[in-house]
Amino acid sequence: MDAGKRNIAFPIIANYNCIVKFFIEKGMDLNYIEQPKMTRRTLDVGTKYSPDYVCAPFKSTLGSMIDALEAGADTLIMTMGLCRLGYYGELQEQILRDLGYEFEMINLASYTTGNVKDYYKAIRRLNPKISLSRFTKAALIGLKMLEYIDEIEALYYRNCGFEVNKGEYRKAYEDFLMAMDMVNGRKDIERQYRKTRNAFREIRLDKPDHPIRVGVIGEYFTVMDDFSNLGLEQMLADMGVEVHRWMNPTNRNLHYKGQKNLGVQISEYSRFEMGPTSTANIWCAKNYAENGFDGLIHVKSAGCTPEIDIMPVLENISRDYKIPILYLTYDSQTSDTGLQTRVEAFNDMLRMRRAAI
Repeated sequence: MDAGKRNIAFPIIANYNCIVKFFIEKGMDLNYIEQPKMTRRTLDVGTKYSPDYVCAPFKSTLGSMIDALEAGADTLIMTMGLCRLGYYGELQEQILRDLGYEFEMINLASYTTGNVKDYYKAIRRLNPKISLSRFTKAALIGLKMLEYIDEIEALYYRNCGFEVNKGEYRKAYEDFLMAMDMVNGRKDIERQYRKTRNAFREIRLDKPDHPIRVGVIGEYFTVMDDFSNLGLEQMLADMGVEVHRWMNPTNRNLHYKGQKNLGVQISEYSRFEMGPTSTANIWCAKNYAENGFDGLIHVKSAGCTPEIDIMPVLENISRDYKIPILYLTYDSQTSDTGLQTRVEAFNDMLRMRRAAI
């Protein structure tokens, strides 16, 4: 770590911080501070200093910022968002300053003006001497990392519950994530991606022709973040379920069909946009139902208004397609034991229903 460079940190979000690390170190020539993985302590600390009724991602990201500052970060980056997430950075900065922390905050929400050039102003704040060509190259490589991480993760959860020798899929998956944290360029990324795909293909599976399939939908942060949803997808996979989740940055951001295009396909259920992921989740639920999935699980943090708004629509889809839905709401007090009980009961119900039909 170079002593004369900024020490940058970003809140931990799912498995994507390796991309931020690559972008900061290789694209901007700055130091990236890797705070510890989120634990119960992280959430408890974030909850302690957060407003009571704010949603759970605010609390966990605030706790992650505190971990980063205590690990040596002097500059924090916070993302923008289309819901209350867009206000998080400003409030979190004030809370951290009230606690006595000294740092610089790059709040990307302040640069979300509709003009892409304004994001470059944020980048220049981090490193005024940034090379545009170096930055662009790193950004493109980072986007490819994002696509590969989402693809490998999707393959993992669809198949890991059916491996003959337990733990082989998990090892290959964790080796891939560890490798992504240490890559130096595009060749490293491509090599690790191919290595993991080959490793997956070599794992023996005992998978039925028609396994129980569950589609997981819901709020952007909680549905993707394994810590925030208490390992929901792994829990389902361990029960012998083929788990599908469309919601990830690759599908929702990089290759998104757009609200209007998806809106046409769900016009019988919703004529208006209710939030940043509402249209996508309604479309996804309908798509899973039309493709014969056994059940849906809707995930949200407590108080997430856009996801609360779509629940009546999901009920209509459930009624029309005769597909069961389990609604899960997470906050800082959610118990993994209680979650396990509800998910096991849902899985048992799906299997009994399959047998009866």
